Amino acid sequence: MNTLDALGFWAKIVQRGLRELPYDLSSRQMGVMLSVYLTPPPHTIRNLSERLGVSKPAICRAVDALSAVDLIRRKKDDEDRRNVLIQRTVTGSVFLSDFADIIMQENDGAAFLAKAEEEKTAA
Repeated sequence: MNTLDALGFWAKIVQRGLRELPYDLSSRQMGVMLSVYLTPPPHTIRNLSERLGVSKPAICRAVDALSAVDLIRRKKDDEDRRNVLIQRTVTGSVFLSDFADIIMQENDGAAFLAKAEEEKTAA
């Protein structure tokens, strides 16, 4: 896979996501989502900021937007009421599952095309 192939693959995923998914997330919002869903809790604004290398205010804005559509939620920490934890939601899980399905389908299509091209070249 070369640079143009990689960018074309990503473009197909983005285009399908825009057509098929209910929300159009920014890269920062997707980074927050993936961090919350793919790394073990607890998640806080501070640790998301450190993990992603993005300022705390920028993470707060992303969390605000994501929580407004129920992709994640804020919850006061029961052990330390000063802390706010960022948690997963069912809506967010479904969104990421649908996004992963798009990636896998596009990957299957890309693999099929690569195999066909390989067979054509070998012939």
